Parts: sequence; structure tokens; C-alpha cells
Amino acid sequence: MRIRATRYALSEESVATPSPHAPYPTRVAGSAQADELLGIVRALYAELHRAEPDLQSVTLQSALDRDLGLDSLSRVELLLRLEQQFGVHLSENTLATAETVADLLRAVTSAVALGEAPRRVAPVNVAALAPRPRLNEPREAATLLQVLESRAQSSPAATHAVLLGEGAPETLTYAQLLDGAQRVAGALVRAGVPGGATVALMLPTSSAYLHCFLGVLLAGAIPVPIYPPTRPSQLEEHIQRHAGILANAAADTLITFREARAAGLLLRARVPTLRKVLSVAELLQDGPLGTTPSVPTADSIAMLQYTSGSTGAPKGVVLTHANLLANIRVMGRVVRATDSDIFVSWLPLYHDMGLIGAWLGSLYYGCLFVVMPPTSFLTRPVRWLRTIHDYRATLSASPNFGYELCARRLSEQELQGLDLSSWRIAFNGAEPVSADTLERFNRRLAPYGFRPAAMTPVYGLAEAAVGLTFPPLGRGPISDCIDRDEMMRTGRALPVATDHPRALRFVSGGRPLPGYELRLVDEGGAEVPERMEGTVEFRGPSATSGYYRNHEATNRLLHGRWLDTGDRGYLAAGELYVTGRLKDIIIRRGQHIYPDEVERAVGELAGVRKGCVVAFGTKDAATQTEKLIVLAETRYTDPAARAQLTARVNQRVVDNLGEPPEEILLAPPHTVLKTSSGKLRRAATRAAYEDGSLGRAHAGPALQLLRLALQGVRPELRRIARSAARIAYGLYADLAVLVFLVAIGLPGLLMGDARRIWRLNHHAARWLIRALRIPFSVVWEADLDLSAPHIIVANHCSYVDSVFIGAVLPEVHLFIAKTELQQVPLLATWLRRIGTVFIQRFEPAQSVAEVGRLERELANGNSLVMFPEGTFTRATGLRPFHLGAFQVAAASGVVVVPVTLRGTRSVLRDGQWLLRRMPVSAVVGPPLAPSPAEDRFAAAVRLRDAAREQILARCGEPDLL
Repeated sequence: MRIRATRYALSEESVATPSPHAPYPTRVAGSAQADELLGIVRALYAELHRAEPDLQSVTLQSALDRDLGLDSLSRVELLLRLEQQFGVHLSENTLATAETVADLLRAVTSAVALGEAPRRVAPVNVAALAPRPRLNEPREAATLLQVLESRAQSSPAATHAVLLGEGAPETLTYAQLLDGAQRVAGALVRAGVPGGATVALMLPTSSAYLHCFLGVLLAGAIPVPIYPPTRPSQLEEHIQRHAGILANAAADTLITFREARAAGLLLRARVPTLRKVLSVAELLQDGPLGTTPSVPTADSIAMLQYTSGSTGAPKGVVLTHANLLANIRVMGRVVRATDSDIFVSWLPLYHDMGLIGAWLGSLYYGCLFVVMPPTSFLTRPVRWLRTIHDYRATLSASPNFGYELCARRLSEQELQGLDLSSWRIAFNGAEPVSADTLERFNRRLAPYGFRPAAMTPVYGLAEAAVGLTFPPLGRGPISDCIDRDEMMRTGRALPVATDHPRALRFVSGGRPLPGYELRLVDEGGAEVPERMEGTVEFRGPSATSGYYRNHEATNRLLHGRWLDTGDRGYLAAGELYVTGRLKDIIIRRGQHIYPDEVERAVGELAGVRKGCVVAFGTKDAATQTEKLIVLAETRYTDPAARAQLTARVNQRVVDNLGEPPEEILLAPPHTVLKTSSGKLRRAATRAAYEDGSLGRAHAGPALQLLRLALQGVRPELRRIARSAARIAYGLYADLAVLVFLVAIGLPGLLMGDARRIWRLNHHAARWLIRALRIPFSVVWEADLDLSAPHIIVANHCSYVDSVFIGAVLPEVHLFIAKTELQQVPLLATWLRRIGTVFIQRFEPAQSVAEVGRLERELANGNSLVMFPEGTFTRATGLRPFHLGAFQVAAASGVVVVPVTLRGTRSVLRDGQWLLRRMPVSAVVGPPLAPSPAEDRFAAAVRLRDAAREQILARCGEPDLL
């Protein structure tokens, strides 16, 4: 599965399980320790540069990223060597927090002093857990919450997840999962998070993440997963990226953990909508949610998955409950998932392959979900395989680099005793799949029970939820060798022999999942035949409706009923071979150039830093075509050495493409932009090249923090000003309402004519709305004879609903209100003066006397205003209608007039006393008449359903029926 802008941030809390099968020699710390450590660092540094770098420049003060240019995976290699050399166990925090060589020395010294030798943490005995009854697939569930409730009700004591850390594993039952989610939901509701709001989750892998994701849904809000901060030196970049995401999502609340709270506050200062930064501890300390504020439907948004926050407008993929469940169900059927499966995952929970494919898929099918923090895998890859061995896992997944890391880095000692025979499906997705990696992994792990047929390359994208194409179950991977020159020149995938000197190899991602369709189109949108390269488009039941609050990107995504993946590929025998990202492919004079081929070739040269080459295209104003730029990092500073290296780079590009690049840039380390997992950011590098910021050095963490704080001053002042303005307006509005009530109440006491009182109320209500400067529009969809008795039925959102109804209706109407309002003296006085009839709170038809009273009012020529929902809450959504108003209409033979109010809930939500200035509209719908020939009860039901259907279609709120 290919997921855009994928990140594997190395900032998880230190909660990983140490490697139990990697013996290290025991050593004693001594005075030569610093020199010994420097020797290890210098050796790795020399290997990465493949030349004769100035090793004496590597000192204890050298910054790992700025001076030595070590990306995340290079750091992993360095930590492994330090552990082996010094016989210690270093915490995953070392990977995330060490900034200099001196930091590494302190970590090693501390580990030696504490005697923290690698230790074995026993896995959970799965057989000893509470019995796992047969967990049937919840086929009737329409939402993730219904899946959760089904599991918690049918098998509360069954273990859902095992969470691995440096200490004892933590187990989580379905009942505990639901309880934690309810506690989070209760805390969010009490904190004032409105229904439909977006709530960002900036959390590491933990049980708290599972509680918070589902708790946000229970609170009626929308979760937005984002990754936690990485190293301190990258704080500024993290804040800038995520400020754009949170602003686009209009995030109301950010949930994070204690160590990241400072980053959360910096984000709050830069995102105008972000009101609260809450910690997990705050959310879990209170009691569970008493009542559900709103019940999501299949079409409710279940999450926003952001695919890009680096450059341009962030793109938040809108995924509904129906999208997620459709994709989970079809993937599960294809791989034959059952409750007897065990899924082991190290994938981050903010990444949709880890969140949807691994966790939510396990929740749906009742699989045991065993999860470890990503740093547990990155620091010691054998932990992933050991966990599969320990728990007899059947399912697991990784991007291609994870399999490569295992194939290249694991020793025979680490693999000793390993048994991977239980692993029936090894998903490989989220980035391009390498045929060489698959072969290396199969050769390396086959002696330990891994079956090559278990390797399952897949393709997908966030816009499809997760999965789009899977190969046949148990077939194993297949690759296709094609002629490089033919593909570059014509786009035709012409098969050639594997030993062809100009062969390109691509791995099949399989066929579309059942119910999904693929097509490949050319630049004009015409479908291309098999073995012709084109842009991959798809459609299917989990296809997103678009990007959240980004109409421009949505319009580019949707081509009629088809969605543009942004990937290039070709079909062969009905299977998809992805050739690259459309935005990365360089088209120069009609020739398609694949940047990874150029980068791989140049990266093999001595003097070029391994993995630090990027090729990209940029528009040539003179020729109006793209020119090829090759950027390579090197430590060479001597002009003659640099000139020779430039010549070798040029020759290597000519050997591969037949033509030289337009420009070759040799740059110092840390110039090429990468993700936190070491993946090239070609688009961001191109943008930096074009705006002249390429190679600009990072400031120190302290300066970054100061700069961010200063940048946040102005937004924070604006926030304070807006908050003060809202409070001032609210106080003014409350005073205006008080004046309104007095202005109506006092003259009303002196007036005896109901018509005059109502008209006074009508004009005063319109004056109040103008005084509050609330934009108010009224649409009459049909002519209505207000002189004939009728019943107005309206949706109920707020205490101000009656004011807006009064402003709409110039003729006398009697409001039907709950008896509790008589306890509010001033309000009760006003309601009585305009002829309000007070009835029981719930169903009017429960009292024969009250129904008779309402029928007499209609018989006397009066019209009624009723709110058939009976009450309202702060959460958005249209509640079920009570039958009373419609029984009265059927019995009296009068028409029902649906009136839809939109916006009043935002003006004054339940539980708030300060009004807000928000637009309000009212739509007076066509009248609905009972039929004399109908049974009264049947007529009442028909009127109720028809009125509710009209209001639901116009109110812009979800259906809570």
C-alpha cells in the first residue's frame, strides 16, 4: 500500500521490548571510553562517505544530523554498533533525543553504570489469557462504534490487544477498551468540545491512543491523527508542518502526552481554532460518558487522514465509517481473516496502514492485536520477528525498508532459534516495493521458517482508506522485467529477459479488490491499453468524497466518478505495476525519467554520501520543458576533487539516460531533505531549490524555540483579541435579550389583545436580530394561508429558536413549551404573554386532557408552534420526532407546516449563556395535509415522517434517528 507523505517519526515514548536473542560482549567502562566511541562513529562516518573524509573533524561536539549527516536509519546502525561494542542496552529515547556524539557517550556511560545489559522480557502467554469465545464478524455494524459495542457486549473479558514496552506487556480487553473510550469521551464533552469538531491526536503508540481515537468518536467529534515531535533540533519544522494541518482541519482540541505538551502549546499559539491542549492523563482521570451526545451514522466522518503537510495546502482525506468498514471488510475477505488470526505490528498508529489495516482491522475481525512502538523495531529490528515468533502471529506488515533492514542487519546470533512458520501473510506496502529486497529477505529468513509465498506486496492509498490492490492469496510476489529505453521513450512496458542490460524491474501489486475498479489514462484522460503506462485512477466503495476544506485539491482528485491516485503504472495480465509518483517523474523533451534510477546510480559513486542523492525536474523558462537537476551530498571541499566528482556524476547519468543532466549540484551533508524515516522528499527539495532556500542550515533547538515563541506572539494576541471580542459581544447580546424581554413583558401586561401582543413580539424579535447583527434569511417554499389554523413544526436547536420563529411569523401563533420553562420568571412571563401553552416535557399525547386542549385551540382558529423533538442538546443532529403534534393535526384535520432552522445552535448552544454572532436561516416548507380517508394513527405517522424528511434535508445536521 502506497501512502503519500508517509512518516515514521522516531519520537515514541520509551516503551519497547528489548531483543532477547542478541548476545553482546560484556565490557567495563573506562577512561578510554570516549576514544573508543569516537572510533565507532568515525568508522561509520567513513563508510557512509565512501571516500577519505576528514575523520578528525568528528568530535564529541559534532551534531549527528548537521555535522555528520546521519539520518534515522544511519542512527539505528550506529546505536546497534555501540550496543555490540559496549555490551549495553540503550533506550529507544537515545535514538530520538541524542543530538551530538557527546549525548551518545553519556547514554553509553549511563547504561554501563546502571548495568543495563540486554534482558529478556517474557511474552504474554496467549493460552493463559481469558478464553476467547468465537467472535463472529459484526456484519450488521454500520459504524466503528457499533463494532466496539458489539465486541464489548459479546466478549467483554476477551483480550483485544497486547501492548509491548520495556516493562511487562500490557493487555487490554474489549471491556477496558470501551471503558477508556467512554472516559475520554466524557472528559471531552465536559471540556466543551462541540459535536462535529475536529480533535487532533498527537500521541505515541500506547493503550491511550486506542482509548482516545474511539473516545473522540464517542464524543461526537472527528479524530485527526498526526505524528508526535521528533528530535529537539527538528522542533521548528514539526510545528510549521503541523500548524498548517491543524489550521486546515480547524482543529478545536489537541490531545497529546506530557513530554509533547510544550509543542502542543506552540501549535495552539499558531492555530486560531485550537482552543485546548489536553493530556491523556487529564482525559482518563474522570468518569465515563453518561449519555452519548450524538450517534454517528455510516455516512458520518470517522477520521481525517492527512497525506501532506509539508508544502502547499494540506490534504485531509475525508473517511466515513462506511468507507472504513467497506475497505476493512473486503480486505479481510480477500486474506480470509478470522478471530483466530494474530496481527503483530510496529507501524505507527498515526499512519493509516497501522491504524486502519492493522488495528481497526483486528478490532473488526476479533484478531488478537500485538503492537510495539516503531522505535522498538527501528532500534532492534529482530524484535519484530521475535514477537511474531513468540505470539505465533499469522499477519504482519511493513513498508519495504523494514524488510530490507531485516535482510541486511540481522546476525546469525540474533536469528538463532527463530521460527516464522506461523506467518501466513507478510504485507509489503506504503512505499515502492523492491524485487531485490524481496529476494534478499526470502533468502535470509527462509531457513527460519519464513515461506516466500507469504510475502504479499500490496498497493493502496489514503483516498481509498487503505487497500486497493492485493495479489492472489498465497501466490507470493511476481516481478516484471521491461525495456528501460522503450518505457522512457514511448511509455510501453515491453518485456525483456532478466539479464537484459537495460532492464527495469517492477513488482506486481496485484489486482483490484472485489468491488473496486482501476483504469489507466493518458494526459488527455483517454484509457490506455495493457502494458502502456498511464496515470492510475480508481473507484470503489471506500473512495473518499474529497479533501477536508480543500476544494481545489478535491477538484483535481475527482474525475467524474474516478479518483486520481497521482501514481503512474501499467497493467499486465490484469495486475498493477506502479512505476512512480506522477509528481516525481521528470518529463524532459517527451522522455520519462524515473528519479530513483538516477539516484541509485549516482549514489554508488565514491565521494557521494550514501542515500543522499535526489533527482528532480524543474521548469526551464527558455525551452518550456523540464530540466533534470541532480543534487548529491559530499564532504569534498577541494575544488579539483569536486570537479572530478561532478564529471563522474555526469558520466553516470549519461550511462543511464543517454544524456547528461542540465545541472549537477554538490552540496554539504544535511542538504537533501528527508522524512524522519530517511525517505527522500523530492517535491520539498525541488521547492527549496526553486525558492533559493536549499542548504540553509538549521538553527539550534534553543533558537528554534525562541523563534517559534516569537512567531506565536502575534497569533496569540489575535486569539486573545478574538476571545475578548466574543465575550464583549456575548455580554452585549445578553443585555439586548434582557431589554427585549422587558420590552415585550411590560407592554404585554397592559395589553389584552393577543393579536397586538404577537405583532409587538414579531417586530421586537426582528429588532433584536438586527441589534445582534445576526445575518438572518427566510425562504418561503410555498404560499401559506396564515389565517387558517395550522401547526408549525420546527427542529429544536437552542433557546433562541422561539425568537427566530417569532420573527418569521407575523400572525398570532401559540407556542407549545415544556412546563420546566415556567421556573424561569422573566422568560415565563414573556412566553405567557404571547400565548404559550405549557405541557409535559415529553409526549403531549400521553395526556388526553392536553391533546384535547390543543384540539380546542385549533378549533377556535388558533395556530400552534411545536418542537416535535421535545428537547435539544449541545451536540448537532436531528433527534427523533415525537408523534403528539401530528396526532393533533390528524385529529383536527389541519395542515402541518415544517419550518427548518439552521444556525441557531451555534448562536447559543445548550450549556452556554453568551450568544455568538452566527448566520441563521429559516425555511418554511410546503404544508402537509392529512387525508380524511386515512386512519388517524397512520396519518400521524405519515405526517411525522414527511415533516422530518423535509427538515432533515435542509437543516445541515446528521440524522440521529
